Amino acid sequence: MGKQHLFTPIILKILKDRYGKPAESIYTKSDLLQYLNIKTQSAASGSKARAAFGKHFSIHAIVEDYIDKGFMESGRYRNYEGARFSDLFHSQRSLPFGTKLQNHDLNNRINDDFRSNFPESDFVPILHDPVSHRYWINENLLKVKVGGKTYNIAPAILDIIQSYIAAKKSAFEQFLADCQQMAALSGKKTAEVRDFIAGRLQQNVDARVFEIVSYAILKQYYETQSIFWGWTLESIQEEGLVLYKTGRTNANDGGIDFVMRPLGRFFQVTETVDVRKYFLDIDKIQRFPLTFVIKSNDPVDVILSRIKAQANRVYSIDKIVERYMGCIEGIINIPLLLERFDEICECNRLKSVISEIVLQSKVEFNVT
Repeated sequence: MGKQHLFTPIILKILKDRYGKPAESIYTKSDLLQYLNIKTQSAASGSKARAAFGKHFSIHAIVEDYIDKGFMESGRYRNYEGARFSDLFHSQRSLPFGTKLQNHDLNNRINDDFRSNFPESDFVPILHDPVSHRYWINENLLKVKVGGKTYNIAPAILDIIQSYIAAKKSAFEQFLADCQQMAALSGKKTAEVRDFIAGRLQQNVDARVFEIVSYAILKQYYETQSIFWGWTLESIQEEGLVLYKTGRTNANDGGIDFVMRPLGRFFQVTETVDVRKYFLDIDKIQRFPLTFVIKSNDPVDVILSRIKAQANRVYSIDKIVERYMGCIEGIINIPLLLERFDEICECNRLKSVISEIVLQSKVEFNVT
């Protein structure tokens, strides 16, 4: 049956409710159901776990189109002109958490991911005609033969994805409730609030939660600092540092997650120590210096040594390596974020951090 996790019984219950006794055999014989099982591991893990909405939403949109157009009953899907990208994209964005979804998964990413998990499968989930820009679900993956009977699992696919969304929504609502509770406690139980924040800066947390918490900490930290500047000696004045979040988390924004004013520093949040990704981010902004906020507990000097070692291996030319390394303005790891957070607590700005987390989380997850 493949790897099971806390959401697997929910998938099996959905199948049993729809198909009865053959449910387990249907699951075992369906690569698409097992793929969804792999992609729903985070559902029962709370707000910490990464949610892979893009792939689920792509499948949901195209299967929903298949059902709504009556192809389960007509059996004439092979003659269908295909769904328009704009319609599928609108359908994805109408789902919870889908408002700011990007188009990557419809454009081959889901098929590549499916192949990596099921390399021996003859099929991929989404069929695409690049000339007409039309899309189809691969009906071969919707029809499962068990005991001489063919079951169309399209409705079950929608049920599973909607249950996954509901589970993640519930987990996130709990996360927001916890944040609000911590805000109420911030003046009374600092240690408890610190433990809560520290728990959102671990390597197993959802990338979006990590980025939001990192931003909230750094924003408050830099607001306690100021510089003196001006166009002339006579116009020099004091101005506080302000950190701005440039867009959604995990967005294709050219390697800029935060921007500091008035210094003009750029920050990029990342989960990996992958020199190709780092240098790609640097190239996107024409080798403007970047500070990397890294989801890692490794010491800063170890991270830098690892990046340089990879760079030497990949590029082998000292001049190129040094030019890229010179663009890394700073590294902020998890211990440094916690150190910054402790300094904020000493300045009695703890409640502001929690409030910023709540605000940015509502924006990120489209919660009003």
